Order: sequence, then C-alpha cells, then structure tokens
Amino acid sequence: MEMEITVPEEVAVMTLPGAVFFPQALMPLHIFEPRYRRMLRDALASNRLFAVAGLNAAAGSDPLQFEPPHRIATLGMVRACQGSEAGNSNLLLQGICRVEVVRIIQEEPYRRIQIRALASESGAPAEANQALRRELARLINLRQKLSGAVAGEMTAFLKTIEDPEAFVDMAAFSLCEDGVLKQRLLETLDVHCRLKLFGNGLRREIQSIKLRQKLQGSLPDGRIEEN
Repeated sequence: MEMEITVPEEVAVMTLPGAVFFPQALMPLHIFEPRYRRMLRDALASNRLFAVAGLNAAAGSDPLQFEPPHRIATLGMVRACQGSEAGNSNLLLQGICRVEVVRIIQEEPYRRIQIRALASESGAPAEANQALRRELARLINLRQKLSGAVAGEMTAFLKTIEDPEAFVDMAAFSLCEDGVLKQRLLETLDVHCRLKLFGNGLRREIQSIKLRQKLQGSLPDGRIEEN
C-alpha cells in the first residue's frame, strides 16, 4: 500500500561502523544497546522513523568527535519489529530517502540530528540510464559467473527492477563489498554518474578476479602461492 511520508527536520540516528544504507533497501537490525532500545521505543511510539549513518573513519581520529557520522545518510522506517523479554529487538528498517546530516542536535539519551532530504537527478536521458542499467546487470552476472557464486534471491529480484535508480541502489546495497565505494554511491545524487561509478567498480573487480585466476592456474585456492 502506497503512503506519503513527510520527512521531519529532526530524527534519531544510529551511527554504525561499516554501515551504508540505501533508499528502498531492507536492513535487518538487532537492537540491544540501552540508548538504541530507548530510541526504538520512542520511534515506534511516533512516526517509526530514524536514520542510519555510517561511521566516518577518516574523522574518527579527532578526539573531539564522538562517533562522527558521514555527511550523507539514509532515513528509514521500521516495517517490522519483534521484541524479546530481555528488552532486545529484531527489526526490519526500510530506506525512505537520502538525507544530509546538517548538525548533531543532542547525544543523550540517544543521538538526534537535523536533516535535509536529498533528491536524485537523472543526469542523462532515460534511454542512456536504461543502457547503463542493462550494462550493470551484465557486469553483475559476469562477476557472479567468474567468482563461482550461486545466483541468489537478490540476483533474481534485481532482474525485476526496471527503474535505473532503484536498480543501482538495491544492487549497491546488496552486492557492493567495497565500503568506500558504497558510501560514494550513496553520496552521488546524479543517477547517471552513480550507474557509471558502480559499473567501473565492477569492472575493476572483474579484472582482479581474472588476473587472480590466471595467476592461480589449475591450483586450488589453498596452494595459489605455489604457482
């Protein structure tokens, strides 16, 4: 069921190391820290919204900054939540939209931030983005074949997504293993550039796999140094 969501000016946020959340994606979360348990309780009692931001490791060396977030994060809505007698919860958070972290408003009892909703722009005619979407799908399939990975539910699901922006966001969230590239993809508002950026990343990965296989020859993974 479609519903219109008003993006508030202030939201709670989880700042998590290695986390890059995308619009439309579903992120499972296990809530156990007291601050986040309270945050979740308050969110469920109101609009069910909070943001997820990656921990900015580059700014983490500054002793004056506590858990510095990346500037671009994603606002999500709790779609399902199951609590335990111990007070912990398992939930599914669905990405709503990209947001800019304008400033941190408070840290206690949990972090709240001022945000600004961000909208993507196509960056090119629809036909050009569709062509890049098809190329991205080809590269994903090629990487999968070269790595010997078995096609999973996400690979099958991606084949049903025609919209280039939704395709690249879901593919990046589920299949991109490079955390730095993943954050760059989140921060890239130009859909055409986002598609090209992820495609270039996949090409580098494919070349790396081919080179590794060439160097390895017929030896198994555990004996590659003998080649």
